[in-house]
Formats: sequence, structure tokens, C-alpha cells
Amino acid sequence: MLTSFFSKSKPLNLTVIILLMCVFYIGVNFTTWENGFSWGEFLEKLAVLLVLVLSLLVLNFIAKKNELTKRSAYKTLLFAVFAISFFNLLQNGSVIIANLCILFALRRIISLRSHKFIQKKIFDAAFWISIATLYHFWSGLFFAIVFFAILNFASAFRNWLVPLVGFLAVASLTICFHLLVYDQFYTFSDWFQASNFDFSGYGEVKVLVPLSITLGLLLWTLFQYFGTIQKASITRRPILSMILFSLAVSIAVAIFSPTKDGSELIFFFVPLSIIASNYFDSKKDRIFKEIILATLILMPFIVAFVV
Repeated sequence: MLTSFFSKSKPLNLTVIILLMCVFYIGVNFTTWENGFSWGEFLEKLAVLLVLVLSLLVLNFIAKKNELTKRSAYKTLLFAVFAISFFNLLQNGSVIIANLCILFALRRIISLRSHKFIQKKIFDAAFWISIATLYHFWSGLFFAIVFFAILNFASAFRNWLVPLVGFLAVASLTICFHLLVYDQFYTFSDWFQASNFDFSGYGEVKVLVPLSITLGLLLWTLFQYFGTIQKASITRRPILSMILFSLAVSIAVAIFSPTKDGSELIFFFVPLSIIASNYFDSKKDRIFKEIILATLILMPFIVAFVV
């Protein structure tokens, strides 16, 4: 039974999930070379694959350390399945790198609940989000989560200024780098990415099928997640609410994104994986969960070989 296999987080589970992700990434990126084979391009694609795998491991670490889910493999499986179902995502190194930066930021944001090294953690989170904006401009909307965390865990006035310091640090380093390497300023026009509100790309079958299944899973599991928040302890409730807030922010990032080919949804997959994992961790609807999980695992194969 699939639920029995993934209900525990063991090295074997994680290995199977990583191998599944690698197989699809290799199939999408290493089977064709438009301009002929290039070692530079090969190493670049390999580096992006390592970043994608690292994103999976960081998500697993965050969820375990902060008890966002039970100690199961569902969140890593779901993130991997979502990612490999959108082939344009696997070919977009920029959003994959930006997502890893957001995960690093989320790790520091959630750790604010300990009330230790508050300003350092806020600075780190703002620093990572600022780096993410260099790869995907609209990931800067995740600054809202930093302020949400400050409001909940560290509302002293001076803490509200720390994100600005983190942003200015990245801006200064970026400008200096461009002056030294390219002998020119890094301007706002170099950084900014205009929004694209043409959603016709979602009508393509290879995007529409996994998107429909993903949104269906969200609607099915979201109501239970609200119940989980209500039943949670007072100390745990703000963390679970933060995941819900990050889901809303990720939707906004996708809406304002300059691309509408499915790659922009990677930010959405992190909170969704945590929310859906809480549903699979519950003891009810066992047979139905088997059907859902089997459908999700088959989803990338359907996109690859049927659609």
C-alpha cells in the first residue's frame, strides 16, 4: 500500500523520491541539446538539479524540525511529484534557485518562534528573499511573510527596520559585483520583471492536467488544514497560520509572474505539500487517500506519455 510505504520518513523513502525527481529532470533536460552538447551547459543543468534536490531536503528539514507535519515522507513526495509534473519548471533554473532561497528564508522566519537571535534571523530571511528576487523579481512578495512573523513573534519597532537592512545589503553587493565585473551599474530595469496577465498558457493540456489535479488536491485538503489550525496549541498555531499565509503569497507571486507556463507555481508547491501532508497523515479516508496518492504519483507519467 502506498500510504503505508510513505507514512514513515526513512532513507529508503527519500532515496526513491529523489531518484524519481532525477529521472524526470534528466529526461527533460539531458535528452536533447538544441545547439549541440556543451560541457558548460551540462554542468549548469547538473547544478540546477542539485539545487532542486537540496530544495527537497530543506523542505523535509523545515517540516520535521518545526513539526509542521508528522514524520512521514508525504511532504517530500508531494513536492517532488508537483515539480516533475510541470516540465517547463524543470527547464527553468531561475525559479528553482529562487525557490531554494525562499526555503532558506522560511527556515529562518519559522525559527523566530524561539525568540532567540531575532534580529539576525530577520536579517537572514530578508537577505535570502532579496537574493531570490535577483532570479525571480516577484518572489519579493515573500517579504510579507517576514513582516507577518515580526508581527507575531517580535513586534518591537527596531525589528521592522531589519528587513530593509537585509535588502540594502544584497542591493549593495549586487551593484558592486556589476561594477567590478561588467563595469556598469545594476539598475532597476535590470532587476524588474514586468507582469504578464495572459493565462492562456494554462490552457495547454500539459499544464492544464497537472494544474487541475493540484488545485483539486488543494481544495480537498485545505478545509482539514483549517481544522488542524483550530485544534493546534497556542504556540503552534501561528506557525501553521504562516504556512497558510505563504500559500496566499505564493498565489500572488504566480499571478504577477512574467511567465505563465507552470514554472512560476514552484513557490506554491512548498506550502501545498505541507498542507496536503497533514491530510495524508490523518487516519481517516484510508482507501480514498490511496486513490489520491496513486493518482498523484501517476500524474507526471500521464503528462509525459499520455498527454
